[in-house]
Amino acid sequence: MADEDVIRRRLLIDGDGTGDDRRLNVLLKTLIKWSNSVDDKPEESKSTHDRMLAQIAQCEFAVTKSQLGSEMMAAELKSYEDLSQILETGIEVAKGNIEKSKGDLAQAKTVRKNRIEYDVLAKVISEQPDRRETLAHLSTLKTELSNLESTKQQLESRLALRKKQFHVLVTSIHQLQALLDEPDDVESISDDVEMKEVENSS
Repeated sequence: MADEDVIRRRLLIDGDGTGDDRRLNVLLKTLIKWSNSVDDKPEESKSTHDRMLAQIAQCEFAVTKSQLGSEMMAAELKSYEDLSQILETGIEVAKGNIEKSKGDLAQAKTVRKNRIEYDVLAKVISEQPDRRETLAHLSTLKTELSNLESTKQQLESRLALRKKQFHVLVTSIHQLQALLDEPDDVESISDDVEMKEVENSS
C-alpha cells in the first residue's frame, strides 16, 4: 500500500486529528486483553471494564461531535449556497439597475443639452424686438420713406425748374452779349426793345 493511501486512510479514520484512531486501537487492545485475562481479579476486571466503558463513551462523544460538526457544516454550506443565490440575484438586479441608470443618464444628458439650447435660443429671441414693435417700426419707416420720396420729387421738380430758368438766363445773357458786340444795330435793338415793351404792356 502506498504512503499516500495510508495517510488518506488514517485521516479518514482519525477524523479531525483528535486521536480517534489511537483511541479505537487502545480500546481494541484493552478489549482483547480483558477478554484473554481469565485469571484477573474481579477488582481489576471491573476497573478494566469501567475504563473500556469510559473509552467507549469518549468514542461515542467524538462520533456525536463529528456528526454535529458535519451537520453544522452542511447547514453552513446550505446557508452559503442560499447566500450565494441571494448575491447572484442581487448582482443581476444591480446590473439591471445600472443599465436603467445608464439609460436615465443618457436621457438626462439629452434633456440638459436641449435645455441649454433652449435657454440660448430664448436669450437670443428675448434680445430681439417683438413682432408688434417691429411692424410698428416698419410702418414708421415706410411712412418716412414715402415722405422722403415725395420730398425728393419736389426737390427734383424745383431743380428742373431752376435748371430751365438758369438755361433761359444764360441764353438771354448770351443774346445780350451778342447784341452788345454789334454797335451798328443799337437803334434796331432799341426799336425791338420798345416793341417788346409795347407788346408786354398790351
